[in-house]
Amino acid sequence: MLEQTTWRVAVLAGGDSDERSISLQSGAAVQAALAARGHSALHLDPSVVDLAGVDWRQFDVVFLALHGQFGEDGQVQRILDDAGVPFTGSNAAASRLAFSKAAAKERFLQFGVPTPIHSLLHYTDDADRIRRVTEEIGYPLVVKPDSQGSSLGISIVRSAAEVAAALKLCFEFDSFAVIERAIVGTEWTVGLLDDLALPLIQIVTEREFFDWHAKYEDDDTQYLFDSQLPHGVAASIEEAARGACRALGTTGLMRVDLRLDEAQQPWVLEVNTVPGFTNHSLVPKAAARMGIEFSELCERAIRSCLREPLPRPHILPRPLVRQRVDRS
Repeated sequence: MLEQTTWRVAVLAGGDSDERSISLQSGAAVQAALAARGHSALHLDPSVVDLAGVDWRQFDVVFLALHGQFGEDGQVQRILDDAGVPFTGSNAAASRLAFSKAAAKERFLQFGVPTPIHSLLHYTDDADRIRRVTEEIGYPLVVKPDSQGSSLGISIVRSAAEVAAALKLCFEFDSFAVIERAIVGTEWTVGLLDDLALPLIQIVTEREFFDWHAKYEDDDTQYLFDSQLPHGVAASIEEAARGACRALGTTGLMRVDLRLDEAQQPWVLEVNTVPGFTNHSLVPKAAARMGIEFSELCERAIRSCLREPLPRPHILPRPLVRQRVDRS
């Protein structure tokens, strides 16, 4: 199939997640890019089309542009696995693991990947447990939904007086909240296509952090490729990103978000298994920086999933998904 010059591609985009609007933008961009390269690209929206009733034999491959739930959490990957159709990105197990921030962070710790200390709260937890967890993490801290993307529901909390409002916002998106030590420093992202690392991007925004508005709406958000880093720091950021992907077993096109503290130590925040393909998205920007135009990047993602499957990583016996981390 790798010798084939054109493919019949189903572009899955839309869905019912909170990131539907961004997914539709990603899908439209991918569909147009593939069509411009001579491929047959058909958009399928899982909120409209019953995937169980699709005759997948009419497609050579599925391009996943679904963000959020039923896109990055392993559900659609399992359906496509059962249908026997190749799809871009990581397999169901790796996708499910990466989508839970708490589960992914536990995996990072097991594999020696630097990640901020954290704990997990449930919306039913009482005030005493919330107080103990937040005091142990220390301020400033970050409150974020365990399974959500695009920085939805995230708050930076600088005092105990701000905790209740941050949790209220978080629990609008998920019943679990990750409480994480805030890393004071700079924000970075690394795109990877399997083993190929794309150029590092430093993200600079006037907002408190790289939130939804900074990502998709602000025109003054800066994406810097030529940041002056001390010797070896760029390599340490890239190695932390690679280590995070190895720990989770992710493949294909990925994006790793990190913070670099004042001592130049990188800290991995999360791995995105279905990075965005909008005109604000970071992976296409990084690919373009090294001379890979958007349509070629889409083709490379397809070629990646059509190769022979890579060996699965060693599976640790400890179950991690949705595991509550009680440090009390």
